[in-house]
Amino acid sequence: MSKKLYLNAEEVAETMGISVAFAYKIMRELNAELKQKGYIVVSGRVNKQYFLERTCYGTPQNGKES
Repeated sequence: MSKKLYLNAEEVAETMGISVAFAYKIMRELNAELKQKGYIVVSGRVNKQYFLERTCYGTPQNGKES
């Protein structure tokens, strides 16, 4: 399984162009959402697929590009 499933704070910060401290805040929010949905979360990491879905860095919801 070589595909990376989780992002760390440095990767989130680099992707979004924000500070590492703010990346941790976003990761805590996303992990709290996942935990509320019943998923197991990893502290200090965020699920890459969920991160992409919840930010503008994933594919458009309807599958069309603008």
